[in-house]
Amino acid sequence: MNDTTTVSKDKLMTDLRVVIADAEELLRMTADQAGENAAGLRARVQGRMNQAKTDLMHLQEVAVTKAKAAGHAADEFVHENPWKSIGIAAGTGLLMGLLFGRR
Repeated sequence: MNDTTTVSKDKLMTDLRVVIADAEELLRMTADQAGENAAGLRARVQGRMNQAKTDLMHLQEVAVTKAKAAGHAADEFVHENPWKSIGIAAGTGLLMGLLFGRR
């Protein structure tokens, strides 16, 4: 996963939390509204928000698991191939230095 994808996912997670919090606040504010349709709508929205929260937590758990697995794989690679890792890091640093030095 690259940094742009990580930032996008983090922003999406934050935005979803804000939407859920706003919807919950809206439900609390309209709790005193009478009518069978209003009560049914509130119940459906509450059910969907609960499902969204559950899905959001599941996505977060999956993302953490994948990040841990990637970190573990990188750690194993570095321990099994220390000189190759040093070469890759040096090459990447040199390339980035050349690219940033030109600007």
